[in-house]
Amino acid sequence: MPQTLLKVKGLKVAYGGIQAVKGVDLEVREGELVTLIGSNGAGKTSTMKAITGSLPLLEGDIEYLGQSIRGQGAWDLVKSGLAMVPEGRGVFTRMTITENLQMGAYIRADGAGVDADIDKVFTLFPRLKERRDQLAGTMSGGEQQMLAMGRALMSRPKVLLLDEPSMGLSPIMVDKIFEVVKDVYTQGVTVLLVEQNASRALKIADRAYVMESGLLTMTGPAKDLLVDPRVRAAYLGE
Repeated sequence: MPQTLLKVKGLKVAYGGIQAVKGVDLEVREGELVTLIGSNGAGKTSTMKAITGSLPLLEGDIEYLGQSIRGQGAWDLVKSGLAMVPEGRGVFTRMTITENLQMGAYIRADGAGVDADIDKVFTLFPRLKERRDQLAGTMSGGEQQMLAMGRALMSRPKVLLLDEPSMGLSPIMVDKIFEVVKDVYTQGVTVLLVEQNASRALKIADRAYVMESGLLTMTGPAKDLLVDPRVRAAYLGE
C-alpha cells in the first residue's frame, strides 16, 4: 500500500466559540487525488486552514510524512513539500505574473530549475504566458486562480492542497481548472481537493470524504460516492 503522506486525527476547530470541525479523521496516501466535498459552511475550509496552520486546533493532530506538523508555519510546510492554494487565491496583486511565480519558488536556490518550472507553468496555462508582464491585480478571477495554482507548483510540492479552486469561475474556466488539477495529479503530485462542485470533484478523484456540519458522514472510492443515492440527492441535485 502507498505511504500515507498526510493524516488528520481527531481534528476539532472553533471560530469565535462556534465549533466548525467536530472530530475529523482523514488521510491522503502518496499518488492519490482525494476530495473533501460538502455544502457551504460544512467545515471544509476550516479543515484546510487547520492543516496548514492558519487556524489553531482545539484538539487533535495533523501528521505529514509521519511527523506531527501541529503549530508549524507556512514556511516550514512549504519547505517540507506541502503547498496550499487558498480559497480566494491570495496572489500578489502589485507584482507581475512572472514575479508571482518567482515568489512561489522562494525556498529554492536553483535558478535554472526555477526558470524551467516557470516554463512548465506557462505550458499548463498558456494564458499566463501571454500576460507574463501583467500585474496580477488586473487579471480576471479565473486567471488569478491559474496563477495561484502555478505559484504553488513552483515549490515542487509532494502534496498540493486546493481549497475551492472553481468557486466563482465561469463554466469554461471551471473546465480548465479541473483539467489542470487532473494534469498535475497525473504528473505525480498528490492532491487534496476541497470543492463545492461535488460532481466534478468526484469524477477526477480516487477517494472522497463527505462533510456535513463539521463531521465526516461518508467516505469511500469517489466512483462509488458519485452514484450513491444520498450523495446524488444532497450534492448533485438529483
